Amino acid sequence: MMSSRALRCWRGVHEWSSLVCTVFLLMLCLTGLPLVFHDEIDGWLEPDAPAAAARAPAAAPADMDEVIALVRQAYPERPVQFVAWLDEPGHFRVGLNRDPQQQGQKPFVLVDGTQRRIVGEAWSEKDWRNGGVMSVLLMLHTNLLMGQAAQLFLGAMGVLFVVSLVSGAVVYGPFMRRLPFGTVRQGRSRRLAWLDLHNLLGIAALLWMLVVGLTGAINTLDSMVFGAWQKSVAQRLKIEFADAEPIVRPQGLQRAVDGALAFLPHSRVNFVAFPGSMFATPRHYAVYLQGDSPLTAHLLHPVLVDPSDGALVDVGNPPWYLWALEVSRPLHFGDYGGLPLKVLWAVFDLLAIVVLGSGVYLWVARRRRNAHAQ
Repeated sequence: MMSSRALRCWRGVHEWSSLVCTVFLLMLCLTGLPLVFHDEIDGWLEPDAPAAAARAPAAAPADMDEVIALVRQAYPERPVQFVAWLDEPGHFRVGLNRDPQQQGQKPFVLVDGTQRRIVGEAWSEKDWRNGGVMSVLLMLHTNLLMGQAAQLFLGAMGVLFVVSLVSGAVVYGPFMRRLPFGTVRQGRSRRLAWLDLHNLLGIAALLWMLVVGLTGAINTLDSMVFGAWQKSVAQRLKIEFADAEPIVRPQGLQRAVDGALAFLPHSRVNFVAFPGSMFATPRHYAVYLQGDSPLTAHLLHPVLVDPSDGALVDVGNPPWYLWALEVSRPLHFGDYGGLPLKVLWAVFDLLAIVVLGSGVYLWVARRRRNAHAQ
């Protein structure tokens, strides 16, 4: 049995942790709602894209050696650092070494491998101003359009949200001993009705809000966690091959990709780091693979390939903390179970908006009532 003093403390924790984060959580819920359906909205905004793709003749698969030869011919003085596979089949982002004296050099070259042509150049950082409505919503949801500091701030708001949920559940227990579950008292006062509704919807959506709050807070750490893992892999590989001489203009990229895919057949390539570049050894390609399931598609598995003979070196699975980070991304947006799960996520998102809004209303109503009583 909880003492009255302990209950007051829990109420205070619930009240103030909720108040601090509510405005930001409302913004996250409002921007997160369309992001749940980002695939469907993108298709609606560009209705001609699937039809055009269906009408287009099937192109031959891109040969990676031809892609690299094309880039080297266009940029003979800039060594290739890595190749990233884009969402559109046969399209790649090739990272090139930059001359520090050339301030205007763009580090990425965009290549259409099916047509064997260079599409253009790009900077390393995404510009949300040119990414359309969904890109703006995603950046607003992620970092308020203000960079990593704001992203970490939203992560702190996510932690406060979890604190408010746990404290709210603790306060809810003694409260419900006086009322049957699901009771919404009508007629006595509007505040009591909203209090009952706030408690009912809050406990009904509690597990979902805990999951989304925790995964959202974890997602704000993505750059730090992923960067730490990349550095640890790079350090481990370079220590192991510290005495090796870097390979200049390595060949056999297609063979390296084919060998890595044969080693892990239920996977696809995310990017390949070239010998001597970051996240590879001086003597090996580092082929980073992803699984083919909705969850493993967010986990990277590096495989080293010797360009001279195609020999493979497996560096093992990613550590648990990177696995937790990558799994939290689809779980946060309900993006791994198809449209039915997205609809369920949207319903719970709407319930969370009602819970947050009613919490603000109850706090304002109580302060007004106390002010009139004095």
